[in-house]
Amino acid sequence: MSAGSVYVNGEKYPLPEQVVQNIETVIGLQAKQVQTEPLHKQLLEKVAAAFGTAAFLYTLILFFVVWIGWSHLTGEPTLLFNLPKYDLQNQMLDTAALLIATGVLVHQTRQEKLAEQRSHLMLQINLLTEQKTAKLIALLEEMRADLPELRDRKDWEAEIMQQATDPQVVLDILQENLQDDDAIADLTSDVTPSA
Repeated sequence: MSAGSVYVNGEKYPLPEQVVQNIETVIGLQAKQVQTEPLHKQLLEKVAAAFGTAAFLYTLILFFVVWIGWSHLTGEPTLLFNLPKYDLQNQMLDTAALLIATGVLVHQTRQEKLAEQRSHLMLQINLLTEQKTAKLIALLEEMRADLPELRDRKDWEAEIMQQATDPQVVLDILQENLQDDDAIADLTSDVTPSA
């Protein structure tokens, strides 16, 4: 049973329905988190993300190259937009520090994206493993019921385990518990111990 497909190196591969549902659940969770964030936080995250891009680093490098070049080609003490003349002795260390910090931020952003991709991959693998295990338990229970030489008994644990976990239900329960923990933390922080 295939609900979707993906192209890898130009070849089309079918995706099982469980994979598509798991991906949709994760995307839905991320969309819900973005929607619940206040607008000012969303704006701050977009600005911070822009500082961690290679394009921002290249823009800084271009800006400094133009500033240094313009400063040395013209003999004026101030340039356009009241920008002072670039002084190599006074501003070189600041420029290097800014470029190094931006380079480190770009590298960290890239590493964070790779870590997030690995995390999503591990989540998908774990969800699929759980769903496959539930299917195997269901098949074993069905086989046990069909084989006359095996004693037929009621195994409540096997009945529970053969039901695949719905990731959306788990996420909802997790979110409720996290909100409860936040409420408890807020209440306990308001209470001050008496001496």
